[in-house]
Amino acid sequence: MLKGIHPLLGPDLLHALRSMGHGDDIVIADANFPATSMGPKVIRADGVDAIAMTEAVLSHMPLDTFVPESAWRMQVVDDPAAVPPVCAEFQKVVSRLAGSFVVHSVERFAFYDLARRAACIVATTEYRLYGNIILRKGVVHPHEAFQAGRSPEGQQMDPR
Repeated sequence: MLKGIHPLLGPDLLHALRSMGHGDDIVIADANFPATSMGPKVIRADGVDAIAMTEAVLSHMPLDTFVPESAWRMQVVDDPAAVPPVCAEFQKVVSRLAGSFVVHSVERFAFYDLARRAACIVATTEYRLYGNIILRKGVVHPHEAFQAGRSPEGQQMDPR
């Protein structure tokens, strides 16, 4: 156990998040997503739904503000305008924890193409269909890196 770290973030996922750089993507996938065949490293999150995992990730990871889109969900096949309840929940979590970002819908195979280029895929046991989201990591500014703008040694950090 660590102070200030969301309890759903296990050691493999913490390592992946810490290793990701600005502009890297993470996929949070539902139970039906073909995670293993996509290519990126798969981190299992059995017993965890995609909404809870999205909350855990966004509690520590900012979204990218340097690009027009930083969050995507999979479109419903044959009904691209539909917004499944799980996707509406993704939007609420992103808005609450990351700010005024829109979770954009992407056609199924285009979503798979994005997933193949991700830094990692978190395979949850989300059973609701279309419970998949891709998040693009943003920049952590120096004043955000440590609590109250202090270094691990307790020194005041320069906010530049």
